[in-house]
Amino acid sequence: MLALVVAVVLFPAAPAAAALPGDLAHVGDARQLIVVTGRGWSSTYATVRAYQRGGDGRWRQAHGAMTARVGYGGWVWAAHRAQDTGTTPAGTFTLTRAFGVRADPGTRLPYRKVDGNDHWAGDSRDAKTYNLFQPSASPHRTWRKSQAERLAAYPKQYAHAAVIDFNRPGGVRWDAKRGQYVAGKPADTRRGSAIFLHASGTGSTAGCVSVSRANLVRLLTWLDPARKPRIVMAPASAITRA
Repeated sequence: MLALVVAVVLFPAAPAAAALPGDLAHVGDARQLIVVTGRGWSSTYATVRAYQRGGDGRWRQAHGAMTARVGYGGWVWAAHRAQDTGTTPAGTFTLTRAFGVRADPGTRLPYRKVDGNDHWAGDSRDAKTYNLFQPSASPHRTWRKSQAERLAAYPKQYAHAAVIDFNRPGGVRWDAKRGQYVAGKPADTRRGSAIFLHASGTGSTAGCVSVSRANLVRLLTWLDPARKPRIVMAPASAITRA
């Protein structure tokens, strides 16, 4: 969801407090973590840091504090997030793929350079395509174009992006008859779609996390799927429970 909302940018406060990876819950076997620390449940500012766990089991900071923006509606726990509220889901999520209007910057994540045909469907009336990438707006599709993001229409925000695996469907397959991807286990259409780590726009986002394009490239080129990366996101007061 895009960073299009706040036109008046206030001076950001000091970086949000850091959370040590060893204190975080739900990181599983991840050996890379991007930690997004919000400044409060209603704040649209956050701080991003990145950590990597070495062969000795110790976590070390790989990238220091980066200023970030989050949803115009602040934060809410992922289980309670509702579509069209502008809130950023608090929790821990995997990072498994990336895309962008610009060419692959050198990430090891699977990367798609998007073109004018590529969409991200978020039609709450069509559960089987909800929160799925679609390579075209096929005339036989079941999702409404008005309820999808044409990715190339946002060359600044989607110069590069990593998909945050919030409310993602399962059992995805290609439906050749309809010319679309469909899910055997659809996402929850009440909770929202298209939550990404993407490049900064003009202010707060509609639920995504945004950082400068230069910082996003640093993160993307650092991420390694072999290290099972995850992103941990929550206000500072709750980050250890995310």
